[in-house]
Amino acid sequence: MAIFAECPFCHRKQGNRNRNCVGCGNDLVKPKRAGKVRYWIHFRLPNGKQRWELVKLPDGRPGGIVEARAAEGKRKSQKVENPSILERVPAERMTFNELAKWYLDQESVKELSSLRRIKGILQNFNEVFGDCIVSSLKLEDLEKYQAKRKKDGRAPATIDMEISIVKTMVTKSFDNDLVDGRTVKPFRCVKRKLKGRSNARRRTMSIEEYLDLLKVAAPHLKGILIMAFNTGMRLGEILELQWAHIDRNKWVIRLPADIPKERKPKVIPINHHVKKVLAELPRAIHHDHVFTYLNEPIGNLGGIKKSFSTACGKAGIIQGRFEAEGLIFHDIRGTFKTNMSRAGIAKEYRDVIMGHSLKGMDAHYLRFSDEDLRRTMALYTEWLDAQLLAHSANASQNASQDAKKGQPD
Repeated sequence: MAIFAECPFCHRKQGNRNRNCVGCGNDLVKPKRAGKVRYWIHFRLPNGKQRWELVKLPDGRPGGIVEARAAEGKRKSQKVENPSILERVPAERMTFNELAKWYLDQESVKELSSLRRIKGILQNFNEVFGDCIVSSLKLEDLEKYQAKRKKDGRAPATIDMEISIVKTMVTKSFDNDLVDGRTVKPFRCVKRKLKGRSNARRRTMSIEEYLDLLKVAAPHLKGILIMAFNTGMRLGEILELQWAHIDRNKWVIRLPADIPKERKPKVIPINHHVKKVLAELPRAIHHDHVFTYLNEPIGNLGGIKKSFSTACGKAGIIQGRFEAEGLIFHDIRGTFKTNMSRAGIAKEYRDVIMGHSLKGMDAHYLRFSDEDLRRTMALYTEWLDAQLLAHSANASQNASQDAKKGQPD
Protein backbone atom coordinates (compact mmCIF):
# COMPACT_ATOMS: atom_id res chain seq x y z
CA MET A 1 0.00 0.00 0.00
CA ALA A 2 1.44 3.35 -1.05
CA ILE A 3 0.64 6.98 -1.87
CA PHE A 4 1.19 8.21 -5.42
CA ALA A 5 1.19 11.75 -6.78
CA GLU A 6 -0.35 12.55 -10.18
CA CYS A 7 1.57 15.01 -12.34
CA PRO A 8 -0.76 17.92 -13.28
CA PHE A 9 0.99 18.20 -16.66
CA CYS A 10 1.24 14.65 -18.05
CA HIS A 11 -1.00 12.95 -15.42
CA ARG A 12 1.51 10.22 -14.72
CA LYS A 13 1.25 8.61 -11.27
CA GLN A 14 4.55 8.32 -9.39
CA GLY A 15 6.16 8.26 -5.98
CA ASN A 16 4.95 10.98 -3.65
CA ARG A 17 8.48 12.15 -2.80
CA ASN A 18 9.53 12.93 -6.38
CA ARG A 19 10.51 16.57 -6.84
CA ASN A 20 10.36 16.34 -10.63
CA CYS A 21 8.01 14.29 -12.79
CA VAL A 22 9.65 11.12 -14.09
CA GLY A 23 7.54 11.41 -17.25
CA CYS A 24 7.73 15.02 -18.43
CA GLY A 25 10.45 16.37 -16.11
CA ASN A 26 8.33 19.29 -14.82
CA ASP A 27 8.79 20.56 -11.28
CA LEU A 28 6.27 19.07 -8.83
CA VAL A 29 7.14 21.05 -5.71
CA LYS A 30 5.28 24.24 -6.61
CA PRO A 31 2.12 22.42 -7.87
CA LYS A 32 2.08 20.45 -4.62
CA ARG A 33 2.22 23.63 -2.55
CA ALA A 34 -0.51 25.19 -4.74
CA GLY A 35 -2.79 22.15 -4.27
CA LYS A 36 -2.74 21.27 -7.97
CA VAL A 37 -1.44 17.72 -7.51
CA ARG A 38 -3.92 14.88 -7.04
CA TYR A 39 -3.00 12.00 -4.74
CA TRP A 40 -3.83 8.35 -5.16
CA ILE A 41 -3.69 5.34 -2.86
CA HIS A 42 -2.69 2.04 -4.41
CA PHE A 43 -3.50 -1.22 -2.63
CA ARG A 44 -4.37 -4.85 -3.27
CA LEU A 45 -7.77 -6.39 -2.51
CA PRO A 46 -8.20 -9.71 -0.68
CA ASN A 47 -8.98 -11.39 -4.01
CA GLY A 48 -5.61 -10.30 -5.41
CA LYS A 49 -6.86 -7.49 -7.64
CA GLN A 50 -5.16 -4.10 -7.48
CA ARG A 51 -7.09 -0.89 -6.93
CA TRP A 52 -6.39 2.81 -7.33
CA GLU A 53 -8.33 5.18 -5.11
CA LEU A 54 -8.37 8.94 -5.66
CA VAL A 55 -8.08 10.90 -2.41
CA LYS A 56 -11.03 13.27 -2.00
CA LEU A 57 -12.46 15.62 0.58
CA PRO A 58 -16.03 15.04 1.85
CA ASP A 59 -17.34 17.66 -0.60
CA GLY A 60 -15.82 15.81 -3.55
CA ARG A 61 -12.78 18.07 -4.12
CA PRO A 62 -9.34 16.42 -4.45
CA GLY A 63 -7.56 16.05 -1.13
CA GLY A 64 -3.96 16.95 -0.24
CA ILE A 65 -1.10 14.95 1.21
CA VAL A 66 -2.54 15.12 4.73
CA GLU A 67 -5.81 13.52 3.56
CA ALA A 68 -3.82 10.99 1.53
CA ARG A 69 -1.83 9.85 4.58
CA ALA A 70 -5.03 9.64 6.63
CA ALA A 71 -6.73 7.57 3.91
CA GLU A 72 -3.69 5.30 3.65
CA GLY A 73 -3.73 4.71 7.40
CA LYS A 74 -7.44 3.91 7.29
CA ARG A 75 -6.97 1.35 4.53
CA LYS A 76 -4.08 -0.28 6.40
CA SER A 77 -6.27 -0.65 9.48
CA GLN A 78 -9.11 -2.09 7.42
CA LYS A 79 -6.77 -4.58 5.78
CA VAL A 80 -5.76 -5.88 9.20
CA GLU A 81 -9.13 -5.74 10.97
CA ASN A 82 -11.60 -6.60 8.18
CA PRO A 83 -10.07 -7.16 4.72
CA SER A 84 -13.47 -7.75 3.10
CA ILE A 85 -14.47 -4.13 3.72
CA LEU A 86 -11.96 -3.07 1.06
CA GLU A 87 -14.32 -4.55 -1.53
CA ARG A 88 -16.70 -1.67 -0.74
CA VAL A 89 -14.19 1.12 -1.23
CA PRO A 90 -15.75 2.49 -4.49
CA ALA A 91 -19.02 3.22 -2.67
CA GLU A 92 -17.09 5.19 -0.07
CA ARG A 93 -15.41 7.47 -2.62
CA MET A 94 -17.65 7.42 -5.71
CA THR A 95 -19.90 10.43 -6.27
CA PHE A 96 -23.24 10.46 -8.06
CA ASN A 97 -21.63 12.42 -10.90
CA GLU A 98 -19.15 9.59 -11.40
CA LEU A 99 -21.87 6.96 -11.06
CA ALA A 100 -24.06 8.70 -13.66
CA LYS A 101 -21.12 8.90 -16.07
CA TRP A 102 -20.55 5.15 -15.68
CA TYR A 103 -24.26 4.37 -16.08
CA LEU A 104 -24.77 6.46 -19.21
CA ASP A 105 -21.73 4.80 -20.78
CA GLN A 106 -23.33 1.34 -20.61
CA GLU A 107 -24.31 -0.06 -24.01
CA SER A 108 -27.68 -1.30 -22.72
CA VAL A 109 -28.50 2.23 -21.54
CA LYS A 110 -27.35 3.90 -24.77
CA GLU A 111 -29.86 1.78 -26.69
CA LEU A 112 -32.86 2.98 -24.66
CA SER A 113 -35.37 5.12 -26.55
CA SER A 114 -35.81 7.20 -23.39
CA LEU A 115 -32.09 8.02 -23.13
CA ARG A 116 -32.61 11.76 -23.58
CA ARG A 117 -35.12 11.87 -20.74
CA ILE A 118 -32.90 9.72 -18.51
CA LYS A 119 -30.03 12.17 -19.04
CA GLY A 120 -32.28 15.08 -18.07
CA ILE A 121 -33.48 13.34 -14.91
CA LEU A 122 -29.96 12.41 -13.82
CA GLN A 123 -28.83 15.98 -14.49
CA ASN A 124 -31.62 17.34 -12.24
CA PHE A 125 -30.73 14.84 -9.52
CA ASN A 126 -27.02 15.58 -9.73
CA GLU A 127 -27.58 19.32 -9.44
CA VAL A 128 -28.41 18.46 -5.83
CA PHE A 129 -26.41 15.29 -5.14
CA GLY A 130 -23.75 15.25 -7.87
CA ASP A 131 -20.78 15.76 -5.53
CA CYS A 132 -22.30 13.59 -2.79
CA ILE A 133 -20.60 10.26 -2.00
CA VAL A 134 -23.11 7.60 -3.05
CA SER A 135 -22.85 5.62 0.20
CA SER A 136 -23.55 8.74 2.30
CA LEU A 137 -27.05 9.34 0.89
CA LYS A 138 -29.77 8.84 3.51
CA LEU A 139 -33.51 8.34 3.34
CA GLU A 140 -34.13 11.84 4.68
CA ASP A 141 -32.04 13.25 1.80
CA LEU A 142 -34.33 11.62 -0.75
CA GLU A 143 -37.42 12.83 1.12
CA LYS A 144 -36.05 16.38 1.09
CA TYR A 145 -35.41 16.02 -2.66
CA GLN A 146 -39.01 14.92 -3.17
CA ALA A 147 -40.21 17.96 -1.24
CA LYS A 148 -37.94 20.23 -3.30
CA ARG A 149 -39.25 18.86 -6.60
CA LYS A 150 -42.82 19.30 -5.37
CA LYS A 151 -42.04 22.91 -4.47
CA ASP A 152 -40.61 23.32 -7.99
CA GLY A 153 -44.06 22.46 -9.32
CA ARG A 154 -43.41 18.87 -10.39
CA ALA A 155 -46.33 16.44 -10.32
CA PRO A 156 -46.18 13.44 -7.93
CA ALA A 157 -45.99 11.05 -10.91
CA THR A 158 -42.99 12.98 -12.27
CA ILE A 159 -41.23 12.93 -8.90
CA ASP A 160 -41.79 9.17 -8.59
CA MET A 161 -40.45 8.60 -12.10
CA GLU A 162 -37.29 10.60 -11.33
CA ILE A 163 -36.61 8.59 -8.17
CA SER A 164 -37.31 5.38 -10.10
CA ILE A 165 -34.77 6.25 -12.82
CA VAL A 166 -32.06 7.01 -10.26
CA LYS A 167 -32.98 3.82 -8.37
CA THR A 168 -32.51 1.84 -11.60
CA MET A 169 -29.04 3.33 -11.99
CA VAL A 170 -28.11 2.52 -8.38
CA THR A 171 -29.46 -1.03 -8.64
CA LYS A 172 -27.49 -1.68 -11.82
CA SER A 173 -24.31 -0.40 -10.16
CA PHE A 174 -25.03 -2.64 -7.16
CA ASP A 175 -25.41 -5.66 -9.46
CA ASN A 176 -22.01 -4.77 -10.94
CA ASP A 177 -20.37 -4.52 -7.48
CA LEU A 178 -19.71 -0.79 -7.77
CA VAL A 179 -21.75 0.14 -4.70
CA ASP A 180 -22.94 -1.72 -1.62
CA GLY A 181 -26.25 -2.10 0.16
CA ARG A 182 -25.92 1.25 1.95
CA THR A 183 -26.45 3.03 -1.37
CA VAL A 184 -29.44 0.91 -2.40
CA LYS A 185 -31.26 1.00 0.96
CA PRO A 186 -32.68 4.58 0.88
CA PHE A 187 -34.07 4.04 -2.63
CA ARG A 188 -35.84 0.89 -1.49
CA CYS A 189 -37.25 2.59 1.59
CA VAL A 190 -38.43 5.89 0.09
CA LYS A 191 -42.21 6.09 -0.37
CA ARG A 192 -43.92 7.05 -3.59
CA LYS A 193 -45.63 10.43 -3.70
CA LEU A 194 -48.41 9.29 -6.00
CA LYS A 195 -51.17 7.21 -4.51
CA GLY A 196 -52.24 4.22 -6.58
CA ARG A 197 -54.06 5.27 -9.80
CA SER A 198 -54.87 8.69 -8.35
CA ASN A 199 -53.63 10.35 -11.55
CA ALA A 200 -55.72 8.22 -13.91
CA ARG A 201 -57.12 10.35 -16.72
CA ARG A 202 -60.89 10.62 -17.29
CA ARG A 203 -60.86 13.05 -20.22
CA THR A 204 -61.82 11.91 -23.71
CA MET A 205 -61.98 13.83 -26.98
CA SER A 206 -65.40 14.24 -28.58
CA ILE A 207 -66.03 13.96 -32.32
CA GLU A 208 -66.72 17.69 -32.41
CA GLU A 209 -63.42 18.54 -30.68
CA TYR A 210 -61.56 16.22 -33.05
CA LEU A 211 -63.00 17.87 -36.15
CA ASP A 212 -62.47 21.36 -34.71
CA LEU A 213 -58.81 20.54 -34.07
CA LEU A 214 -58.33 19.26 -37.62
CA LYS A 215 -59.66 22.57 -39.00
CA VAL A 216 -57.05 24.70 -37.19
CA ALA A 217 -54.11 22.29 -36.78
CA ALA A 218 -50.82 23.05 -38.49
CA PRO A 219 -50.14 20.77 -41.52
CA HIS A 220 -47.49 18.73 -39.70
CA LEU A 221 -49.85 18.21 -36.73
CA LYS A 222 -52.98 17.30 -38.69
CA GLY A 223 -51.68 13.94 -39.92
CA ILE A 224 -50.47 13.05 -36.43
CA LEU A 225 -53.92 13.79 -34.98
CA ILE A 226 -55.61 11.58 -37.57
CA MET A 227 -53.13 8.78 -36.95
CA ALA A 228 -53.64 8.94 -33.17
CA PHE A 229 -57.45 9.18 -33.35
CA ASN A 230 -57.74 6.22 -35.73
CA THR A 231 -55.09 3.86 -34.31
CA GLY A 232 -54.66 4.72 -30.62
CA MET A 233 -50.88 4.89 -31.06
CA ARG A 234 -48.84 6.76 -28.48
CA LEU A 235 -47.27 10.03 -29.54
CA GLY A 236 -43.78 8.55 -29.21
CA GLU A 237 -44.74 5.62 -31.44
CA ILE A 238 -46.13 7.99 -34.08
CA LEU A 239 -43.05 10.22 -34.08
CA GLU A 240 -40.77 7.16 -34.34
CA LEU A 241 -42.84 5.63 -37.16
CA GLN A 242 -40.87 4.90 -40.33
CA TRP A 243 -42.01 3.98 -43.82
CA ALA A 244 -40.38 0.58 -43.43
CA HIS A 245 -42.82 -0.19 -40.59
CA ILE A 246 -45.86 0.13 -42.91
CA ASP A 247 -46.95 -3.08 -44.60
CA ARG A 248 -48.83 -1.84 -47.69
CA ASN A 249 -49.78 -5.36 -48.77
CA LYS A 250 -51.83 -6.06 -45.66
CA TRP A 251 -52.26 -2.42 -44.58
CA VAL A 252 -50.96 -2.80 -41.06
CA ILE A 253 -48.23 -1.03 -39.12
CA ARG A 254 -45.58 -3.35 -37.71
CA LEU A 255 -43.75 -1.63 -34.87
CA PRO A 256 -40.50 -3.34 -33.77
CA ALA A 257 -39.99 -4.13 -30.09
CA ASP A 258 -37.71 -1.15 -29.43
CA ILE A 259 -40.45 1.44 -30.09
CA PRO A 260 -43.55 0.53 -28.01
CA LYS A 261 -43.50 1.17 -24.28
CA GLU A 262 -44.16 -2.54 -23.67
CA ARG A 263 -40.93 -3.43 -25.50
CA LYS A 264 -42.84 -5.97 -27.60
CA PRO A 265 -43.54 -6.00 -31.35
CA LYS A 266 -46.97 -4.60 -32.16
CA VAL A 267 -49.24 -4.91 -35.20
CA ILE A 268 -51.73 -2.06 -35.72
CA PRO A 269 -54.37 -2.19 -38.49
CA ILE A 270 -55.06 1.05 -40.35
CA ASN A 271 -58.24 2.34 -42.01
CA HIS A 272 -58.97 4.57 -45.00
CA HIS A 273 -58.47 7.76 -42.94
CA VAL A 274 -54.87 6.78 -42.16
CA LYS A 275 -54.27 5.51 -45.70
CA LYS A 276 -55.22 8.94 -47.04
CA VAL A 277 -52.78 10.67 -44.67
CA LEU A 278 -49.95 8.33 -45.70
CA ALA A 279 -50.70 8.84 -49.39
CA GLU A 280 -50.43 12.63 -49.04
CA LEU A 281 -47.21 12.72 -47.00
CA PRO A 282 -43.92 13.32 -48.86
CA ARG A 283 -40.99 11.00 -48.23
CA ALA A 284 -37.71 12.50 -47.08
CA ILE A 285 -34.48 11.61 -48.85
CA HIS A 286 -31.99 11.47 -45.96
CA HIS A 287 -34.16 9.60 -43.41
CA ASP A 288 -37.12 7.18 -43.29
CA HIS A 289 -39.38 8.88 -40.70
CA VAL A 290 -43.01 9.33 -41.72
CA PHE A 291 -43.87 12.54 -39.88
CA THR A 292 -41.54 15.46 -40.50
CA TYR A 293 -41.28 19.22 -40.16
CA LEU A 294 -39.08 21.08 -42.65
CA ASN A 295 -37.83 17.66 -43.82
CA GLU A 296 -36.57 16.76 -40.34
CA PRO A 297 -38.06 14.08 -38.02
CA ILE A 298 -40.41 15.85 -35.62
CA GLY A 299 -39.16 13.71 -32.73
CA ASN A 300 -35.65 15.12 -33.21
CA LEU A 301 -36.99 18.68 -33.02
CA GLY A 302 -38.64 18.34 -29.61
CA GLY A 303 -42.11 17.04 -30.47
CA ILE A 304 -45.46 18.77 -31.02
CA LYS A 305 -46.31 20.16 -27.58
CA LYS A 306 -46.35 23.78 -28.71
CA SER A 307 -48.29 23.20 -31.93
CA PHE A 308 -50.86 21.03 -30.12
CA SER A 309 -51.37 23.72 -27.47
CA THR A 310 -51.75 26.37 -30.18
CA ALA A 311 -54.33 24.28 -32.05
CA CYS A 312 -56.34 23.69 -28.87
CA GLY A 313 -56.35 27.43 -28.22
CA LYS A 314 -57.63 28.21 -31.71
CA ALA A 315 -60.32 25.52 -31.41
CA GLY A 316 -61.46 26.83 -28.03
CA ILE A 317 -60.46 23.61 -26.22
CA ILE A 318 -59.05 23.80 -22.71
CA GLN A 319 -55.61 22.23 -22.80
CA GLY A 320 -53.27 21.11 -20.02
CA ARG A 321 -52.85 18.28 -17.57
CA PHE A 322 -53.53 20.46 -14.55
CA GLU A 323 -56.44 22.41 -16.00
CA ALA A 324 -60.01 21.43 -15.13
CA GLU A 325 -61.28 19.36 -18.09
CA GLY A 326 -57.99 20.09 -19.80
CA LEU A 327 -57.03 17.95 -22.80
CA ILE A 328 -53.61 16.42 -23.36
CA PHE A 329 -52.44 14.49 -26.41
CA HIS A 330 -52.39 11.15 -24.58
CA ASP A 331 -56.14 11.51 -23.98
CA ILE A 332 -56.60 10.66 -27.67
CA ARG A 333 -55.30 7.16 -26.92
CA GLY A 334 -57.92 6.73 -24.20
CA THR A 335 -60.55 8.11 -26.57
CA PHE A 336 -59.67 5.50 -29.19
CA LYS A 337 -60.06 2.60 -26.78
CA THR A 338 -63.31 4.08 -25.40
CA ASN A 339 -64.69 4.47 -28.91
CA MET A 340 -63.77 0.89 -29.77
CA SER A 341 -65.75 -0.24 -26.76
CA ARG A 342 -68.72 1.89 -27.89
CA ALA A 343 -68.44 0.29 -31.33
CA GLY A 344 -68.81 -3.15 -29.74
CA ILE A 345 -65.23 -4.35 -30.29
CA ALA A 346 -64.33 -7.22 -27.95
CA LYS A 347 -61.91 -6.43 -25.15
CA GLU A 348 -59.31 -8.92 -26.38
CA TYR A 349 -59.06 -7.17 -29.76
CA ARG A 350 -58.92 -3.76 -28.09
CA ASP A 351 -56.04 -4.88 -25.88
CA VAL A 352 -54.04 -6.43 -28.72
CA ILE A 353 -54.36 -3.39 -30.98
CA MET A 354 -53.45 -1.03 -28.13
CA GLY A 355 -50.53 -3.21 -27.05
CA HIS A 356 -52.00 -3.98 -23.64
CA SER A 357 -51.30 -7.36 -22.05
CA LEU A 358 -53.92 -10.08 -22.24
CA LYS A 359 -54.98 -11.53 -18.91
CA GLY A 360 -54.97 -15.12 -17.69
CA MET A 361 -54.77 -17.94 -20.19
CA ASP A 362 -55.79 -15.57 -23.01
CA ALA A 363 -52.17 -14.46 -23.07
CA HIS A 364 -51.15 -18.03 -24.03
CA TYR A 365 -53.97 -19.21 -26.26
CA LEU A 366 -55.31 -16.19 -28.18
CA ARG A 367 -53.53 -15.69 -31.49
CA PHE A 368 -54.97 -13.05 -33.82
CA SER A 369 -53.91 -12.92 -37.44
CA ASP A 370 -53.43 -9.75 -39.47
CA GLU A 371 -56.74 -10.46 -41.16
CA ASP A 372 -58.47 -10.67 -37.75
CA LEU A 373 -57.12 -7.26 -36.80
CA ARG A 374 -58.10 -5.76 -40.18
CA ARG A 375 -61.67 -7.04 -39.81
CA THR A 376 -61.79 -5.53 -36.34
CA MET A 377 -60.57 -2.19 -37.66
CA ALA A 378 -63.18 -2.34 -40.44
CA LEU A 379 -65.96 -2.78 -37.87
CA TYR A 380 -64.62 0.09 -35.79
CA THR A 381 -64.22 2.35 -38.83
CA GLU A 382 -67.80 1.62 -39.91
CA TRP A 383 -69.00 2.84 -36.50
CA LEU A 384 -66.66 5.86 -36.58
CA ASP A 385 -67.74 6.91 -40.07
CA ALA A 386 -71.34 6.77 -38.96
CA GLN A 387 -70.53 9.06 -36.04
CA LEU A 388 -68.69 11.49 -38.32
CA LEU A 389 -71.57 11.46 -40.82
CA ALA A 390 -74.13 12.08 -38.10
CA HIS A 391 -72.10 14.97 -36.72
CA SER A 392 -71.79 16.53 -40.18
CA ALA A 393 -75.55 16.18 -40.72
CA ASN A 394 -76.29 17.83 -37.38
CA ALA A 395 -73.82 20.62 -38.10
CA SER A 396 -75.43 21.27 -41.50
CA GLN A 397 -78.91 21.27 -39.96
CA ASN A 398 -77.86 23.70 -37.22
CA ALA A 399 -76.22 25.98 -39.80
CA SER A 400 -79.39 25.94 -41.89
CA GLN A 401 -81.54 26.81 -38.90
CA ASP A 402 -79.21 29.64 -37.92
CA ALA A 403 -79.38 31.00 -41.47
CA LYS A 404 -83.19 30.98 -41.41
CA LYS A 405 -83.24 32.79 -38.07
CA GLY A 406 -81.10 35.52 -39.57
CA GLN A 407 -83.50 36.14 -42.50
CA PRO A 408 -86.19 38.84 -42.19
CA ASP A 409 -89.87 37.72 -41.98
